[in-house]
Amino acid sequence: MAKWLDKILGIDKLQKQQTERIEMLSNGTASFTPFNSNAYENDIYRSAVDAIARNAAKLRGKHIIYSKDSNQRTDGDQNLNRVLNTRPNPYMSAYDLIYKLVTHYYLHNNAFAYLEKDNRGNLIGIYPLSANQIEYVTDQTNEMYMKFLFNSGQSVTLHMSEVLVLRRHFNSNDLLGDNNTAIMSALELAHTQNEGLSESIKSSATIRGILKYNKILAPEELRKAKEEFTRDYLNMSNNGGIAALDTKTDYIPLQLSEMNIDNAQIEAVKRKVYDYLGISEVIINSTYTEDQWSAFYESVIEPLAIQLSLELTDKVFTQREQAFGNTIVFEASRLQFASNESKTNIIKELVPYGILTINQALEILNMPPVEDGHKRLQTLNVVNADLADEYQKGDKSDEGNTTHRDTSPAE
Repeated sequence: MAKWLDKILGIDKLQKQQTERIEMLSNGTASFTPFNSNAYENDIYRSAVDAIARNAAKLRGKHIIYSKDSNQRTDGDQNLNRVLNTRPNPYMSAYDLIYKLVTHYYLHNNAFAYLEKDNRGNLIGIYPLSANQIEYVTDQTNEMYMKFLFNSGQSVTLHMSEVLVLRRHFNSNDLLGDNNTAIMSALELAHTQNEGLSESIKSSATIRGILKYNKILAPEELRKAKEEFTRDYLNMSNNGGIAALDTKTDYIPLQLSEMNIDNAQIEAVKRKVYDYLGISEVIINSTYTEDQWSAFYESVIEPLAIQLSLELTDKVFTQREQAFGNTIVFEASRLQFASNESKTNIIKELVPYGILTINQALEILNMPPVEDGHKRLQTLNVVNADLADEYQKGDKSDEGNTTHRDTSPAE
């Protein structure tokens, strides 16, 4: 980690700066320590976080420019788009970056990434940051910074404009999201259930009993007799399950009650975890319908896309650049998970109005684009409003001019 930081940040970033902690209006300090509760070790929690992260990682970041005059948008800088949707840094793809940030987001309710810029202020790299401790500090001019302490003991101080920040459960602290203590009781119960189930299975797989000899044996002879009994009768080769004993030996089985875990209790714990993360089981096991996916997208994926869009737009572009329409958006094709019937109906509804181009319609159907596919399809039954007005005016003028109307009978 240390060599990586040296390479991407440079020696100047690693020097200590004269800073002081920020005292919040809520009578606390803006300090963050990852909640080391091993929530990710729980299979229920991990599977839910993984489902969210792998679907959110499908988002594609784009630099676009909105024209306020023409109300149109055009593609922005291609180098920036490559960083956003292909290779944000030499160590990971755009999918990996978003997956890692979203995972941190749900494990710690805070996620951070370093935004590397060149001498002209252009974004050239994004690196997720995993620190042991993070503090918001200010310098002597009241500029705000973030101080990161890593596992290696290395400390790095970065300006706020250089750090992407995502927060969840943003409540008690003015700059940081709250931790996950609210769900820990459910995770502890799930851990107890797993341990109990494991011990119950182990106990049920073991034959327990007392081998009683009706005469006194030396300890070595007693141990030898037990091993012989176990070898002869308590093994998989004893298919009949019967032991032959004489009057010198009695075998007394122990009937111990096994621990049974109610499936309803397990399901209750799963529901608590899923509700806490805002996800349903059909998303996790990929058995969702169109409506279920749409609900998941709107309630979970779309808020993440908005956070990423707003944060990067503000940290990458100056206020002047934003005023000229420079924006970063994260989008995903919601129609990707629709059935072919739904896709076909959507195309039928939109094509008559000239809303879709040929290639846009092909994209909905997951088909490759074609040459001249930028042309729009439109039915003749729908005309431009200005042309409709001219057409109606033409009809009225014809009604008033009867001298030019042919009234002769047809031959």
